[in-house]
Amino acid sequence: MIMTDFQSVGANATVANVLAGNSAEFIKEPSVVSFSATGSAAGLRVTAIVGEEVVIEDQLIPVTNRFPVVPDDTLAQAGGFPGDRVIVKVRNTTGGALNSWVRVDVEPA
Repeated sequence: MIMTDFQSVGANATVANVLAGNSAEFIKEPSVVSFSATGSAAGLRVTAIVGEEVVIEDQLIPVTNRFPVVPDDTLAQAGGFPGDRVIVKVRNTTGGALNSWVRVDVEPA
């Protein structure tokens, strides 16, 4: 399963979960979860959580101004178990709106 998102993140704002409402937001079987992200300009940060495990914590994302390319823009991988929620937060640290692109691949283990 592949989940994707595009957001315009406002100045000094945080999107709490770009995957909210996605059908694969909650993992259904043991899986490997891969996180990829890119941004339109410097200043975007990402946090990725699987279940109770913080996989990426408030890290800068690459500035490519395009959708993430796998594996070039893959930032991390984690294991997930049935019922684990996948959360990706995007935070803008600048004074203007910036675009973010996120791709999460959930592959059964």
